[in-house]
Amino acid sequence: MKKRSSAEWTDDADGVAAPYALWTAAALCALLIWRIGALYASNTELFFDEAQYWAWSQEPALGYYSKPPLIAWLIGGTTALCGSDGEFCVRLSSPILHAATAFLVFLIARRLFSERAAFWSALGYATLPGVSFSAGLISTDVPLLFFWAAALLVFIVLLETRSWAAAVVLGLALGFGLLSKYAMVYFLGCALVYALWTDKGRAMLRDPRLYAALAIAGLVVAPNMVWNAQNQFATFAHTADNAKWSGSLVNPGSALEFFAAQTGVFGAILFAAFLWALWRLRREPLTDTQKLLISFSVPVILVITAQAFLSRAHANWAAVAYVAAVIFVSVELLRRGYERLLAGSLALHVAALILIGIGNAGAGRFSLPGGFDPYERVLGWRALAEEADAQVAAGGFKAVAVDKRSLTAELIYYMKSGAPIVALRDGAPRDHFELSRPVTAGTPEPILFVSFKPKAARLSQFFETVELVATKDTLAGAAGARRVYFFKLTGYKERAAVR
Repeated sequence: MKKRSSAEWTDDADGVAAPYALWTAAALCALLIWRIGALYASNTELFFDEAQYWAWSQEPALGYYSKPPLIAWLIGGTTALCGSDGEFCVRLSSPILHAATAFLVFLIARRLFSERAAFWSALGYATLPGVSFSAGLISTDVPLLFFWAAALLVFIVLLETRSWAAAVVLGLALGFGLLSKYAMVYFLGCALVYALWTDKGRAMLRDPRLYAALAIAGLVVAPNMVWNAQNQFATFAHTADNAKWSGSLVNPGSALEFFAAQTGVFGAILFAAFLWALWRLRREPLTDTQKLLISFSVPVILVITAQAFLSRAHANWAAVAYVAAVIFVSVELLRRGYERLLAGSLALHVAALILIGIGNAGAGRFSLPGGFDPYERVLGWRALAEEADAQVAAGGFKAVAVDKRSLTAELIYYMKSGAPIVALRDGAPRDHFELSRPVTAGTPEPILFVSFKPKAARLSQFFETVELVATKDTLAGAAGARRVYFFKLTGYKERAAVR
């Protein structure tokens, strides 16, 4: 097929209109129904981050130690609508928001190119392996991606129309994106790259509507900034600590690992095609639209790769790049005549999302060769909490203390005894539980201390009496187990608690 420029797009390769919008809506609705059904059938328990976010939702606030507050508000909303705090209701907003984000991708691509390009872009985004994995749990990336896509759409509208309404919506999208995850700030960097690269972007820098949008974003996020100021800027401190720049700043292996992991987030075919298309375009004159999509994808990937080189980076940290990248690569493959490659990638991703749904439903009932259980981290927490409840009842404990954030979150979610769960800490708080519910002289005793490590000698520095009351192995998946130690603590010594 003859290669065409991005300015030559029609809704069909032969110039014949096709109902791509209808096909897209039908596909996204079918996908949403599948994912909600798979979520309902899932046998996985909450990952500790999810349990932590749920715990936050029980105490509505303008900020939390490690993340902005919108994730907690979302969970609070879905559980209130469901009338249940079950895993399904905690996670319910995830598949819904991912479907909405895919539709925003459709709107972006349709505005920039055509409905045909928008169809492939929306389905490409909706079935990305990273999205399929994310749709089975709830994380801060879920609302972040939605508001990133919304902001990109209205940014394009603002570029084209200079509308005050678009400026207001852009400000709201940026503000709520920041309330989802501070990674939304990358949007401003990407916009600056585009502004410095194009005449249209430089003209935007002189437009008061842009600064009005930034002011609105500032107003939206201001209450969270006030909360941070009142809490020693805890969220910013955690974000800086997460970067881990205190060790060696030369980690090429970490950078390569992160870069390779993007094939798992974006899909091997699409990521390879993305790199190939960028390479092919290096000697071609780029349109403003191509520059826009590159500006909102490549810089994020480069920045996070650099972060991985300096320290470490999780595979999902560059997730926002793929809103623009999926449009860019879909259009490049279509205009170069590689629609079958797009279809093949889509088929693989659909197969993967079906396997993910089936795997989640069967979690805990199988393990891979060698005894490896991919679901071990999201299984066994209920059983552990039931054992802790039994210890509380048997020993007459008045409170439960934990010194690990992940375990604290899981016990808060799964324990039923009603005993207050508090966090032992040594020095300044390192997580939200140490900040909001530390052990104090007023904590009722005796205290049941739950830990994955035997710490009798260490604990005796902080309590008058320390007694190991039980050691239990609780199942975690089909083949795994967690050894848990239960201690009886009395006589708190009025000093910082154990780390």
